[in-house]
Amino acid sequence: MRDITSKVSSLRTAKATASIFCSEKTILLIKSGEIPKGNIFEFARSAAFFAAKKTDQLLPHCHPVGIDSMTMTFEIFKNPSKITINTELKFIGRTGIEMEALTGVSVAALTMYDMLKPVDKNLEIGEIKLIEKKGGKSEKKYFNTPPTCAVLVCSDSTFAGKREDNSGKKIVEMLKSHAIECIDYKIVPDEKNTIQQEIQNWVKQDIQFIFTTGGTGLSHRDNTVEAVEEILEKKANGISEAMRAFGQARTSLAMMSNGVAGSIANTTIITLPGSTDGARESLEAVLPTLFHARKMLKGGGH
Repeated sequence: MRDITSKVSSLRTAKATASIFCSEKTILLIKSGEIPKGNIFEFARSAAFFAAKKTDQLLPHCHPVGIDSMTMTFEIFKNPSKITINTELKFIGRTGIEMEALTGVSVAALTMYDMLKPVDKNLEIGEIKLIEKKGGKSEKKYFNTPPTCAVLVCSDSTFAGKREDNSGKKIVEMLKSHAIECIDYKIVPDEKNTIQQEIQNWVKQDIQFIFTTGGTGLSHRDNTVEAVEEILEKKANGISEAMRAFGQARTSLAMMSNGVAGSIANTTIITLPGSTDGARESLEAVLPTLFHARKMLKGGGH
């Protein structure tokens, strides 16, 4: 099964449809309630609900999901004679729910086929398809032109050459996976004035997003957060809260991070942990949604 632990929970929806083709005589029997096995719609609806809930037990790569809402409707058509089955599912979680929707309409169609076969020998199931799926980070487009980004590694030992930078390189790699190239990358000691000067220089260049890594802990040499806080014009607490909450679900050590986020002019600054895993998980929590900040700073996108 695909690893979805890096995904953020969001509202997922899916709509699917299927049809069962039958004779005009069968349609009349359905409308008059003369099908020997009973009400085909109620049985089909119940079967679909059961099937959708058990999709992960039928399809090897499907993750178990808790379906939060499932509705099913039926339409009868005369030309050609058919019954169309429509369903919509909703779920708040880390994976899509389209396979559950497709399983639901498929089993509903099979149930109707089973109930109608005594009165109609020419039944046919078809038109099974996904109508719509929504949810997840990939649903929205947060920029037309890739934003400009820079990465600032704040570490005494890395600056002195005693430690290799991994977190900064991981940030660059993750941004590249979103088709974004970092136009600058620097390593500096964890000194307030130095950090502030580098950030201010990038702000003057109108670099749209600045990511720092390191200096978010409790050590007396962890100065990055204080350095950034002093020069921020506006805080974006929601960003840092999202990163901490995402990290906390994976390790209790996330509570030790004092990371902050905010803006100066039209530039957004995000402070990330110095550990590679911490930086990665923090970015997983906010990318690519974070890039919406540029539109907001420019007065649009609300």
